[in-house]
Amino acid sequence: SRILSSKAERAHSTMMNADMDAVEAENQVELEEKTRLINQVLELQHTLEDLSARVDAVKEENLKLKSENQVLGQYIENLMSASSVFQTTDTKSKRK
Repeated sequence: SRILSSKAERAHSTMMNADMDAVEAENQVELEEKTRLINQVLELQHTLEDLSARVDAVKEENLKLKSENQVLGQYIENLMSASSVFQTTDTKSKRK
């Protein structure tokens, strides 16, 4: 019975080790998955920061261009009003 008991203990020990190995392997897989997800989240955060900075830069450029367009529009209006070519034709139509 002592031999039987020893074999049972070894079998139980082997099963416990196998279970512990399985749990360790599962934990390793979970750890790798968590690490992968964390890296992915960090990469997405960096991408979002880059896109946000780009949007800010585009908004700034847009405001600058709008301002320049207003200045150019006013300049063109002034040139047209100063030029006789763009004067109204009211005086010519009154002659008819």
